[in-house]
Amino acid sequence: MYKSPKQLVEHWVDLFNQGNAAKIAELYHTDAVNHQVTNEPVVGKDAIQEMFKNEFEAADMVCIVEHIFEDGEWAILEWKDPLGLRGCGFFHIVDGKIKFQRGYWDKLSFLRMHNLPLPTK
Repeated sequence: MYKSPKQLVEHWVDLFNQGNAAKIAELYHTDAVNHQVTNEPVVGKDAIQEMFKNEFEAADMVCIVEHIFEDGEWAILEWKDPLGLRGCGFFHIVDGKIKFQRGYWDKLSFLRMHNLPLPTK
């Protein structure tokens, strides 16, 4: 169990940078929601694990922490990556696990940086 939401998010970043979808999924409640606002919400720990597995296979991603703020049950992560993309994530931590996560980042820039297919709509 983590002493604070900030500590949990620090561990989340470590696992993210390892590309370990199974381990990162263990940080979520069974019915957690991960909503990256450029995509539809992903509901449930198993679906979140699958999302991370697919993302780690599609692109080499690195999260460089700029700041982690904490407010009660919430941690806010400001991040960048080596290619210059920036974003932020909000994590609601309940009983030592992530119950809800929302992330903001520029999906079009991400797709272009990683030479991934661009949306047609």
